[in-house]
Amino acid sequence: MQIENLLTDENTEKAAWEALEKSILYYQGRPIGTVAAYDESVEALNYDQCFIRDFVSSALIFLAKGRTDIVRNFLEETLKLQPKERQLDAYKPGRGLIPASFKVVLDNGEEYLEADFGEHAIARVTPVDSCLWWIILLRAYVVATKDFSIAYQPEFQNGIRLIMEICLANRFDMYPTLLVPDGACMIDRRMGIYGHPLEIQVLFYTALRASRELLICKGNQDIVAAIDNRLPLLCAHIRQHYWIDINRLNAIYRFKSEEYGKAAVNLFNIYVDSIPYYELDKWLSRKGGYLAGNVGPSQLDTRFFALGNLMAIISDLATEEQSQAIMNLIDERWDDLVGDMPMKICFPALEHEEYRIVTGCDPKNIPWSYHNAGSWPVLMWMLTAAAIKTGKVHLARKAIEIAEARIGEDEWPEYYDGKKGRLIGKQARKYQTWTIAGFLLAKELINDSSHLPLVSFDKLPPELVSRACEFEIGSVDPHSS
Repeated sequence: MQIENLLTDENTEKAAWEALEKSILYYQGRPIGTVAAYDESVEALNYDQCFIRDFVSSALIFLAKGRTDIVRNFLEETLKLQPKERQLDAYKPGRGLIPASFKVVLDNGEEYLEADFGEHAIARVTPVDSCLWWIILLRAYVVATKDFSIAYQPEFQNGIRLIMEICLANRFDMYPTLLVPDGACMIDRRMGIYGHPLEIQVLFYTALRASRELLICKGNQDIVAAIDNRLPLLCAHIRQHYWIDINRLNAIYRFKSEEYGKAAVNLFNIYVDSIPYYELDKWLSRKGGYLAGNVGPSQLDTRFFALGNLMAIISDLATEEQSQAIMNLIDERWDDLVGDMPMKICFPALEHEEYRIVTGCDPKNIPWSYHNAGSWPVLMWMLTAAAIKTGKVHLARKAIEIAEARIGEDEWPEYYDGKKGRLIGKQARKYQTWTIAGFLLAKELINDSSHLPLVSFDKLPPELVSRACEFEIGSVDPHSS
């Protein structure tokens, strides 16, 4: 039986690599990314494009395997798509944005890349997370290759700077977090995450840390100073105000509202009756806790959002104690958060009248489907990385074994439906590339945890920060002899 299981595992992994190879997108003879899905059974829509957030999973497994050319090509070509001039036209992408996706267009024998900044997307969604993932991936490339010269090129320095200007510019906000509309990240449809959603804040924090390592200080003193100012404020804000455990729930339960002035305890004027504290009291364990989905004026979204919590562990935004509590919660609420296919994008689902009001009766986001508490296999690699960080590798192995038993036979769906993730998503694409890459990356991390610094800040080359500050933009490579 053990030999049969081993052969099955090897066959699944081999099939995954074959499917990933088919997804590679070529431009002028060079590999530059992967299409979102290679599902020939349905209309492509925009799944034949390369999405920035989707490609990250593929890029990381390519970097782990030493196939760095495709990642470098991707970084160079997407940077060229970034608008460099200020636009006053409301329908034009702002300066510094990285597109949500791009496709290769062949016109009269000439190839060119066509970017989509959300103007063609369903509901015309603006991709806030693309910029952040792009910087995170650039750092991963530098860590993998030790090729510091790419980040120090003037065009890359300018690209990072333009993204940081968007994030750190003057704004109508008083919090250190990033204010964004609904649908600005992986959850790219109306799901009530507008404001300061956890996923964006964690990616923002990670991108700030990555930018601080990659930016040459001379010529960027203002941006570097702004990053140094924002990082500790953002970190403290998330750790304090987003955290929920049984002790914090007790404090919230006794909040007074309509407080004014510096002595206020209920800083966001959270009305206690808006919190499902009796349900949380039953769901939270003594050793468990997590970061809330959103915090803002009279808003505390107590849903558990997987990507934000897992990336908070990976990036060290969560404290060691908080990281352990998050993994304890996942372990103790395994049936809710992982079930039969790792893992839930959020929990619990919006149901009944709340679903109708918050999602606008979105037929794709019905309860326990798609973004509304559907199960997304791509999250497997983040669960694995977080498990390695916290010394709970057995949870990652368990999740991978669950997925491996059926994900290949199911033809690599985009997502699963149902409270336990037993149903292939009603409208899910098959041969979804980040499902395939997420599985392969989880397996690679389990087999060789030395790849973890691609996405974490554990073992950094000291010169990444110290020597960059000695050089000016456009000067010689600081790492050349």
